[in-house]
Formats: sequence, structure tokens, C-alpha cells
Amino acid sequence: MNRHWNNIFANTDDNLLGWYENNPSSILELLDPNFDWKDSIAFLPGIGTSDIFEELLSKNIKLILNDISQNALEKTRYKLGDRINKVILYNGDIAKALPTTIPKVDLWIDRAVLHFLIEQNDIEGYFQNLRSIVKKGGFALFAEFSTEGATKCAGLNIHRYSVKDVSERLGDNFKVVNQFDYTYINPYGDPRPYIYVLYKRLGL
Repeated sequence: MNRHWNNIFANTDDNLLGWYENNPSSILELLDPNFDWKDSIAFLPGIGTSDIFEELLSKNIKLILNDISQNALEKTRYKLGDRINKVILYNGDIAKALPTTIPKVDLWIDRAVLHFLIEQNDIEGYFQNLRSIVKKGGFALFAEFSTEGATKCAGLNIHRYSVKDVSERLGDNFKVVNQFDYTYINPYGDPRPYIYVLYKRLGL
């Protein structure tokens, strides 16, 4: 799998990636009315070469950017330049246990990552990681292929989701804050129905 993603990020321009989107407004639509950005830490699994970190850094938060592809993270490191001190780059499989050096976070943002995990052990590993580092009172945001969406992406089969599916995986300690359906038009003009949903972890 690592080789698959390294090949994609080495051989495809960012703006031709099937999930490329240079406007994070859909994510901010969920977060801005609900999330206190001040002094927060956010974890972004499968960041790839997304430029969403630009908007998030403008809010003066600490970022942990994860990807399985070293090539993707090297591209992101280059874009960051001297802002690298505001970011932790973590090269690893998000379905495997996170290292103990990863701090607890206030926010988990997943745009188009979870749906690439199709084995049950990998899906459960992902959610275990999320539950292990999102603080009580923290938030988790998902943007995934909906049950009406495509069945493949980047040459891989995917696992499509409803809000109910994600909620059952998260468990009773997470409640839905807001949600909406969103149709993303990919760089090739094809519509991709997504679910966008924001959860808050119960507790203080």
C-alpha cells in the first residue's frame, strides 16, 4: 500500500489527483461555528499534498500531519518552508497504533481517508487511534464517500459511509454536532457524493 501511494504522489500533479480541492470552505463551514481554535492541536490523517494546512495555520494552531506516503510528506515539508516548526509530520499507516509521542489533540480532520480502509482490522485500528488521542470535549470531522458515491478511487476499492455507519464506529461517547451531504466535482468533472459530519466527544 505504501508503494501504491508513493507512486501516485511521485507521478501525479497535485491538481490532477481525484480528490484535489483547493477550497476548504466545506470543512470550515462545520468547524467555525462550533470549534474554539485558540491554542488548539489538530491531527490530519492522510494529509497527502492537500493545502488545507494553509488555512489552519492562519488560525495559529498546532498541526500533526500524517500520511503513509513519504513522498507526500516531503512535498508538504517543502510547501511549509520555515513554518515547519508549527507542524509535526508523521509518516505512518493510520490503521496501525500511533506512537506514544503523538500528543492528545482537540480536533481530528479526515477528508477522504477513512473510506480507503476496507479491511475490518484496519478500520477498527483507525477508530482506536482516533479514540486514543482526541480529548474529551474535542471534535472529529469526517468527509467521506457517501453510500451513493463511487465504489473506487485512485485505483482502489473503497468502503462507503453513511453518518449512521460512522456514528456506530465511533461509539456512544461521540455526538453529531452538524452534518450535510456534499457533491464534490473532481478535477475530471465527475461528481463525487460525500457526507460531511462533525462530532464532539462527550465529557469535560
